[in-house]
Amino acid sequence: MLLQRRRARAGARARHAGEHTVDWADGRLPVSAGGGLLRKAFPEHWSFLLGEIALYSFVVLLLTGVWLTLFFKPSMTEVVYDGSYEPLLGVSMSEAYRSTVDISFDVRGGLLIRQVHHWAALVFLSAIGVHLLRIFFTGAFRRPREVNWLIGVTLFVLALAEGFAGYSLPDDLLSGTGLRIAQGIMLSIPVVGTYISMFVFGGEYPGEDIVPRLYSVHILLLPALLVALVTLHLILVFYLKHTQWAGRGRTNRNAVGKPMFPQFMTNSTGLFFMVFGVLTVLAAVAQINPIWTYGPYRPDIVSTGSQPDWYVGFLEGSLRLMPPFETAVAGHTVMWNVLVPAVLLPGALFAVLYAYPFFERWVTGDHEEHHLCDRPRDKPVRTGLGVAAIVFYGVLLLAGGNDILAHTFDISLNLLTWIFRITLVLAPPLALVATKRICLALQERDRERLSEGEETGEVYQTLAGGYAEINGPLDPEERHVLRSRREPEPLAPSPKDGEAPHVGRLRATLSGWYYDDRVDVEETEPEDERGGERASALEAAGEPAASDPQAYSGEPER
Repeated sequence: MLLQRRRARAGARARHAGEHTVDWADGRLPVSAGGGLLRKAFPEHWSFLLGEIALYSFVVLLLTGVWLTLFFKPSMTEVVYDGSYEPLLGVSMSEAYRSTVDISFDVRGGLLIRQVHHWAALVFLSAIGVHLLRIFFTGAFRRPREVNWLIGVTLFVLALAEGFAGYSLPDDLLSGTGLRIAQGIMLSIPVVGTYISMFVFGGEYPGEDIVPRLYSVHILLLPALLVALVTLHLILVFYLKHTQWAGRGRTNRNAVGKPMFPQFMTNSTGLFFMVFGVLTVLAAVAQINPIWTYGPYRPDIVSTGSQPDWYVGFLEGSLRLMPPFETAVAGHTVMWNVLVPAVLLPGALFAVLYAYPFFERWVTGDHEEHHLCDRPRDKPVRTGLGVAAIVFYGVLLLAGGNDILAHTFDISLNLLTWIFRITLVLAPPLALVATKRICLALQERDRERLSEGEETGEVYQTLAGGYAEINGPLDPEERHVLRSRREPEPLAPSPKDGEAPHVGRLRATLSGWYYDDRVDVEETEPEDERGGERASALEAAGEPAASDPQAYSGEPER
């Protein structure tokens, strides 16, 4: 009895102290206002983890990068190596290369941290790329998320620049070859190319300033921009709410999933440690960027079979596939074989990425807000365009290693180059057409399942002696998803007010291309009246369906 009273008094004191602390903090910080934020619902699906993987890879990059700055010396001053790696004893090299070798062999845990950092960079860029593909194929870039799409594409561009800058810092033979190619790309820009190269390298190539300048950009400018844009990106995700897949109880007016605290935060924290653990295991068992085998950079030596990291491999491939073509204008030579594949092509690719949400909205005339994800099969043209872009990128990536492929498979390098050139022109349109037909076939299959039911694999013999299959009822959740697809009609050819006639005709033609080929859903079996009324009432109230008792629906948003 005495022990219970003591526990009660201790509990009362703890509650009083907690209330006092919350009151004190609430008078100075928006504690009460943050209560609703902690109950914000986050929908569940494995594809939504891609953005979190990118975020946590970036956190690992920051942690390991801070550690590496304590030992790296960003200087191109020439020194003679006298460290513990015997094959390089007596070799002249820059201080940047020397410090990187010392980190790898003379600093406890240095090689592990270096490799964690490098693997995290590759996973970071991969996760951003796949996350952008998920956003594209599900239509999550549409209103009201166009700005967040632009931020995401900008993050990808900055991550590419950050990766290349960090890759070039060790001043080894492989990264130096990449810098030499970058300098050639700068020189290919008409009129200003020479000035750009002189500014970047601080004089004639290779100069003495490129590593210190890259170091400042790599550890200060680009990380600051990345942190700022990631923060803005997350703020917009919170403000606009997360997209979700169609389902009973899920509408454009609510968000159904786990509350931020404690379920989502617990799962997300576990994912962070999983990402950190996987990157550490990769760094421990999979060697990457062994700069000591390449040696220090020398302008008169090129590394045989040199290949960049995957994220700039498409530039390497475009340079190798472009035929030799140049033009002399007023005594100046324009190197089209470098300018087109390394400057104009990447610029065009990213310009298309930036403009696509606005282009699709203009073509389709869709100005509604969208918080439900599209299934890729339901948008065959958009999905086909995405697959065509992936094929285009994949061909360029393979072409970047055409010399390695030719040597490995004993194929003529010239023949292989022509194969890649032809494939680069023909494969993307074929991929677009094939993907569109596959999507339409999947839509037709969905309509059959909706009208005829699910195949059970059971057959019976009819009175006439034939055999027929027994179909079972479709799952109610899946039936709801299939019935929720609604495709708008193509736009009329008449132009809008103030729009030129030829522009209106072009817009109507593109709109017909987007929407003419489709398989409309026809509901042949009425849904149970009570179930339909209840589902409609739940949707109107912003609550999850009863079939998902674990779901949590936040307050109706926007």
